[in-house]
Amino acid sequence: MRSVVLPAILAVLSVPMWAGDAKEANPDEIIQKFAAKEAEFSRARENYTYRQTVKIQALDPSGGVLGRYEIVEDVIFSPDGKRTERVVHAPVSTLGNYLILTPQDIQDLRDVQPFVLTTTEISDYDIRYLGKQKADEIPCYVFAVKPKKMEKGHRYFEGQIWVDDRDMQIVKTYGKGVGLLGRKEDNQFPKFETLREQIDGKYWFPVYTDADDTLHFQTGPQRMRMIVKYEDYKQFKSDVNIQFGEAVNGEGKEQKPGTNPAASPKPTKP
Repeated sequence: MRSVVLPAILAVLSVPMWAGDAKEANPDEIIQKFAAKEAEFSRARENYTYRQTVKIQALDPSGGVLGRYEIVEDVIFSPDGKRTERVVHAPVSTLGNYLILTPQDIQDLRDVQPFVLTTTEISDYDIRYLGKQKADEIPCYVFAVKPKKMEKGHRYFEGQIWVDDRDMQIVKTYGKGVGLLGRKEDNQFPKFETLREQIDGKYWFPVYTDADDTLHFQTGPQRMRMIVKYEDYKQFKSDVNIQFGEAVNGEGKEQKPGTNPAASPKPTKP
């Protein structure tokens, strides 16, 4: 995001903590396994329709709303089977006096915030094992992820990922979008958290992204809030046959799809 001239705004960003325990873990083997499962998930998601709602707010120091951006889109398939997006709701943005959405912001919404790390992409990243930690009640392997190098025009994820130690899929990410910018570009990007939920009992799909950060522009700091919801997943067609086993909770007990405690956030409406 880019800024316009703004008054100074102060905010405190709370960064989640994790504790590492490397016992009985083979990080290289774990990485290969979850990257393969992520590749399968990525293919499966291409066969689902869903609704995506994006809300971005510019805030004053006390949390009051200065400007808003909102768009609701349905990701669907055209009659000839091509994946497309249909705008359902898009009121006029009032962010213009405070924040400017850039092409990098749009790219992050599409590719970085619902981050997927597949077998073909792991060579692009330095992946460091941090230990085991529960994401709510789900035992997970935690990794730090950052790009090895960046190419112009590409966007990357930098932060931490939580990988379910049973299904070997990412269930939570925390970090930010990064990439190469021109020397004169004053473009800042918020830290965000994305949660996933099991859909159809086997795929971990992104369902909720939240960011509450202060972006430090050359013209001064600007606090912002962003919420992205991914809802109403429905399978349209499939050319894959993926069996990940029964959905289980952190204690090894079966559970119904959509009831996973790690993936059932209670959003705060902006």
